[in-house]
Amino acid sequence: MRNMLLVGAAVCAMAAATQSASAQDKADRAATTSDARTTAQDEDRSDIIVTGSAREQRRFDVSYAVNSLSQSDIQKLAPKSTTDLIGALPGIHVEATGGEVQNITRVRGIPTDRGFLYYQQDGLPLYQELDGYFFNQGDGMNRLDLMTDRVEVVRGGPAPIYASTAAAIANVITVTGTGTTRGKVQATLGDTGYYRLDAYQAGPLSKDTYYAIGGFLRYHDGYRNSGFPSDRGGQIRANIKHDFGNGFVKVTGQYTDDHNLFYMSIPTNDPRNPAVSLNQYVDYFSGTINTPALRSVNIKYRDGAGVIQNQRGDLANGRHMIFGNVGLDYEGDFGDWHVSAKGGYTQGKVRFDAFYSTSNPVDATTFANGFLPAATTAFGAGVARMGYAIAGTGGQTAYNPANDSGLVMQAQYRSIASDFTSAQGDLSITRKFETGLGTHDIRIGTYGSLWGQTNFNVYQNYLVEVKSQPPVLDLVAYSANNAVLGYVTDNGALTDAASLGGGHADGQLIALYGTDTWDITDKLRIDAGLRQEWYTFSGFGRVTGAYNLGDATTLADNSTRGFTGAINSNRIKLNATNWTVGANYDANGHIGIYLRASQLQVPPTSNIVTNVPLPAVISTKAKLYEAGVKLLTGGSYLYITGFYTRFDPLNASFAAFNPVTGRADVTTNFVGIAENKGLEADGLLRVRGPFSLAGSVTFQNPRYLNFTSSTGADARIANGKQIIREPKLYLNVRPTLDFTAGGAKISVYGRYDYVGRRFTDFGNTTALPAYGAFGVGGMLTSGDWQFQVAGDNITNAHGFTEGNTAGDRFGQGVPTAIFGRPLFGRNVRLIVSRKW
Repeated sequence: MRNMLLVGAAVCAMAAATQSASAQDKADRAATTSDARTTAQDEDRSDIIVTGSAREQRRFDVSYAVNSLSQSDIQKLAPKSTTDLIGALPGIHVEATGGEVQNITRVRGIPTDRGFLYYQQDGLPLYQELDGYFFNQGDGMNRLDLMTDRVEVVRGGPAPIYASTAAAIANVITVTGTGTTRGKVQATLGDTGYYRLDAYQAGPLSKDTYYAIGGFLRYHDGYRNSGFPSDRGGQIRANIKHDFGNGFVKVTGQYTDDHNLFYMSIPTNDPRNPAVSLNQYVDYFSGTINTPALRSVNIKYRDGAGVIQNQRGDLANGRHMIFGNVGLDYEGDFGDWHVSAKGGYTQGKVRFDAFYSTSNPVDATTFANGFLPAATTAFGAGVARMGYAIAGTGGQTAYNPANDSGLVMQAQYRSIASDFTSAQGDLSITRKFETGLGTHDIRIGTYGSLWGQTNFNVYQNYLVEVKSQPPVLDLVAYSANNAVLGYVTDNGALTDAASLGGGHADGQLIALYGTDTWDITDKLRIDAGLRQEWYTFSGFGRVTGAYNLGDATTLADNSTRGFTGAINSNRIKLNATNWTVGANYDANGHIGIYLRASQLQVPPTSNIVTNVPLPAVISTKAKLYEAGVKLLTGGSYLYITGFYTRFDPLNASFAAFNPVTGRADVTTNFVGIAENKGLEADGLLRVRGPFSLAGSVTFQNPRYLNFTSSTGADARIANGKQIIREPKLYLNVRPTLDFTAGGAKISVYGRYDYVGRRFTDFGNTTALPAYGAFGVGGMLTSGDWQFQVAGDNITNAHGFTEGNTAGDRFGQGVPTAIFGRPLFGRNVRLIVSRKW
């Protein structure tokens, strides 16, 4: 793949050097305008929207909240990931601090890490479910590059009708060739050891047949210093389109092979005295618990035949995703009928190695002494003391925590594998009917998908120093004369195979849907839609038990998870009914209003059938209401939407990490309601001269209501409280100065992001403080060349996301979080490109 991309980039660069700059520049601008824009009744250019609608429409004309981010918008925003890009929009709160992939998106306060924002590529998902087994169908499979023509994001509205389990849709629309050859090559250099090459070319193959091909290669040391690269790999996407007299057919392909490191939360203050900073040990901006000490991991577990197995791991592998996708897209007009047929097939695998934060650091002396009784029982009455040593040195390289922070910390190495396939297709017909009272545009369709995953995971708990790139520690039982009598740990592991799982899940979905867009007059439109879905999940989970592996020199293997040899097979059938109804009134082409109500029903994912035992199956239902005002004039626009979301029932079950057992076995099951009332707005103000101002803002009140617990836990801690990690206010403001100098176009811009206070826990006892961060950039365009500088968090603003999700759903014991995932520090990138 790398050779293919390098050859492609070289061909693109040579082609660029031989093109006529002025003629091709005019042709390129004309082609881009023809493909992606339309002229409104006034001087404005409004985005053409295809997502969530039976036919192409202007953004101003639709009765729902939607944004379209063009390639030029993406270029200016210079996002570090797809999630980072989505964070520029209102109504979607993001936490983009985990790296390039597997980041967090939450739609209008919905309490889930990545759910309900459904990603599509050219109208179909790359994988059926929102979140695969430790891979994400969002930013994990949808990587931005120059083959991304635009991204359309629908929030609420008809999303439940045009996708499964969707309160919002992000549709990545790829570049398609036209009759004019065009292309671009782009190099990016960053001060975090970032090196990236993007390229694409598109044009005619023959009369009525066109091609597009492009992709990226990237190497990145990382925003945090892990001791090994953070990101390495790339992707290539291509398509061939043939136009008929009444439509077109397009064949697409994609191949992605990429490694991405996962950044986890870090401790920032001493839990014994929260006023004491740990910054000298774990730097706020560059520190990480990722460490070269875990480049060669061995996790021992028992297989179903009773044989001890060794699962090898290398933390530098990160999340290694390899997948390919092929697709077919057909559209045709037959008299008054419009036919659309899409199909796609994806096959891939993920090998994921990550070091997860678990619990707060603890006093090293107290922690060691807590194991003295068990060590005495295991290794004899000669045990005089417990002490620390660098793992793997036979207890001879002693470590005294008192010389550093006086603390030690647990963390969990996770080794995960998933092989997956997904086939999906959509067939619809659309026809417009003239009646005595307006026009009906009716669309009827069916969607189907078959998908499956084979999964394996094994987790091992480690003891480490409280440092960035922490050394791994052994906890040693010493005699009075300092002889080693035994180990609590096994080469740094506190528990071999603390968690183990495996199984296979298959899913089948058949959906029927229909929509009617009724234009009563040229100003008033009413639309409605219904989607009925039938799900079948089948699969098995491998049953596990606790075993002693028989190593008398260590306590780490005394309670190791192993497969019993038994499996638990399950089969579930579910259905879901989603509907939407909306109205839109366009007063005069510049002012409009709309109303909408929708229902979204969300079944569990197919992986529920791999659980042993099978948990209670609860489908979440949500009612979504919104009302909006639209203003458009003179190149400026403002879209304001009020929304109300109610999830009932909301299953808030979770398993929290237990530092005593080393397993995620503190389970609290809450079933109740999640409610959010809010107001979102995004706009662009253009004034005379070079200045413009864009931005978005969201006010909301996300809270839990009427929670009960099936385990007898006191649910009152959650009732009426702010939904965890959700702010009441978040916004961004983006001023720009555009002018010319010496024949070159210059754009200087800034960005300010603000996120209000959030909480780590259901009881709102530990707060994540509000923060604001500044970014700046500049762009110079001269002929076919463009030079851009983009800087993020230029003031090194402090800001926490997440908290410590594995261990503090009940709070961190302090009013302000001292454990979390901080913002990345100041970073700058230089982007140089040439188009033709």
